[in-house]
Amino acid sequence: MPDLSVIILSYNTKNTTRKCIEALHKSLNEANILAEIIIVENNSKDGSFELVKKILGNSNKKITYKAIFNKINYGYAKGNNQGIKIAKSKNILFLNSDVIIQDIKWDKLLFYFVNNPNIGVLTVKVNTLDGNIDSASHRGFPTVWNAFTYYSNLEKIFGKIPILNIIFGGYHLTKLNLNKIHEIDSPSGAFFLTSKDLMNKLKGFDDKTFFLYGEDLDLSYRVKELGYKIIYFPKYKVLHLKSMSGLKKNNNKIKSASKKHFYSAMRKFYKKHYENKYPKFVKYIVYYFIDLKEKS
Repeated sequence: MPDLSVIILSYNTKNTTRKCIEALHKSLNEANILAEIIIVENNSKDGSFELVKKILGNSNKKITYKAIFNKINYGYAKGNNQGIKIAKSKNILFLNSDVIIQDIKWDKLLFYFVNNPNIGVLTVKVNTLDGNIDSASHRGFPTVWNAFTYYSNLEKIFGKIPILNIIFGGYHLTKLNLNKIHEIDSPSGAFFLTSKDLMNKLKGFDDKTFFLYGEDLDLSYRVKELGYKIIYFPKYKVLHLKSMSGLKKNNNKIKSASKKHFYSAMRKFYKKHYENKYPKFVKYIVYYFIDLKEKS
């Protein structure tokens, strides 16, 4: 049985998928663990299908490759759920296809995760090309107040000022030291280490509600509802190239569709987790501002 199952969703990111898997393979090959890499190919049109078929031949004694080839694009949530079903390890890592492993000692990371059973999810430090942390990887839940302070730029103004960051920095947890291990509300799906037992208990991502965006936040919310911790572990880091198949794509049609999914996910998350926790009039205000952001 492998010590780790890595699930990578492939959708029109051929070049970054190749870089991702090359770096991952090198890192795992140097580690003192057994691993399997599961690639879920979501009906790409850029040659990713052929790339994934070729990659399957890279299996060796330490690393086994598997692939699922979908005839339609099932989206992020359902695609990853397919990977969970065939994963053999007790430890599952969801890794975006645009993430480059830089510095991870896998045996030590897994030892920490496995020997702290109160941890439901663990992420490392996820950096972007500019050297800063990927803000989506270190989040608080988007309560009405947190969302308001973020979208009104109050977090940007007061988020780094001691004491005030407790009030205005909740969306990205700006009061916390990024160089120390601590608890967060949610990482992004870029690097999301969890257990198969927990995923089975939660039935994985909510693929009935979420197609693209919001599914990692929703999963984190449900993990926390069960009483587990979500830990930010900055001793190791990865590079996130960011949105290679989504909001930052040069193709306007893809960008438009991704933007629609993004704001749709915001509405769905609020409806699922917060709508009944606030007075009814708050719902209309929240949806009004989401609509406003989507049209901007």
